[in-house]
Amino acid sequence: MKRFILFVVIILSCTAVNARKPLIGVSGYTEGSKNMVNTVYTNAVRLAGGIPVIVPVTGDDEVIEATVAAIDGLIMTGGADFDPLKWFGEEPINELGEIQPARDEFDVKLIRAAVKRGIPVLGICRGEQLMAVAFGGSLWQDIPSQIPASYVKHRQGSTPGSYGTHSIVIDANSTLAKVFGSTDYVVNSFHHQAINRVPKGFSVIARSADGIVEAVERTGALDAQFEDGGGIIIGVQFHPEALVGGGDKTALMIFKYIVDASKTCDETDGCCD
Repeated sequence: MKRFILFVVIILSCTAVNARKPLIGVSGYTEGSKNMVNTVYTNAVRLAGGIPVIVPVTGDDEVIEATVAAIDGLIMTGGADFDPLKWFGEEPINELGEIQPARDEFDVKLIRAAVKRGIPVLGICRGEQLMAVAFGGSLWQDIPSQIPASYVKHRQGSTPGSYGTHSIVIDANSTLAKVFGSTDYVVNSFHHQAINRVPKGFSVIARSADGIVEAVERTGALDAQFEDGGGIIIGVQFHPEALVGGGDKTALMIFKYIVDASKTCDETDGCCD
């Protein structure tokens, strides 16, 4: 009888764990004394079936590690330019925008900790560029001045973020094509930087008509210097959360993909499939 009761308790515990909505960390940014996240990110996670957890900017390594241990998936958000001298050894050009050194450090530590643990990671705009910065790649500091042949408008200015302004072509064999159910998509665009050198372990899976990298995903092992848990890593240069805010059901699918991938039970719970 005792064994039967214990068995029932274990089954119920596993059911409760598996039924729990996954906690999706959303990286924050600072503005003065405030730590915040744009609501469109948290709304997109909620609509996709996850529970958004804002991860505030911090320089405390223990807090970062503890946070990553507590969440099931991670979204790295958009924002300012990276320091090119520190992160990929290039002198800053005149067209470089604002940099935020504290956020650079935080974002790099956070994504590396998440990748080490193996939880699913989605990078958006700066978050996609972070994948190059954090794992051995590099960025174009300014598309208009460094790539004269680029003719697509990558900064749509005051045009609402919920409105797509240029097209991208998606690799038919990529995760993004499977998630969207298409190899063509119209995206919004709010950037002047983009991935230049793609780090080891990543592949370009979407480009704009002028050849700028619009999405990447992990397709192999990362460089040996980085601890790698083997999880899903995907980045998009556009802002799907803003498109979701305008009612775009296709853009919502990338959040559903990350949320669903984050539902996998942790082995330490003893309830893994």
